[in-house]
Amino acid sequence: MALFDRRKFTIGYIAAVLVLLGLSALDPDGLRKARRNQAEVKRLERENAALGQRVARLRREVKALEGDPAALERAAREELGYVKPGEIIYKLEEGGQP
Repeated sequence: MALFDRRKFTIGYIAAVLVLLGLSALDPDGLRKARRNQAEVKRLERENAALGQRVARLRREVKALEGDPAALERAAREELGYVKPGEIIYKLEEGGQP
């Protein structure tokens, strides 16, 4: 009896999937939505690839900073504006009038 119930369930499941596929094909916006979703997937894949490249670049930067005290100091000075005691920093603006 369990085999018969499993077979009925499988047939019912396949029938439901086919009905849903048929309804989605008959939906006038179905194809438009599918194309829009495909375009969105492609856009997200491009964005993901760009983010993957950025992650790789940042990992290389982290590795360089961990192994090179001079690189760490340079990054702290450039990105965070750190200065050594007694240093005076002069900031010049480009294109500014005197």
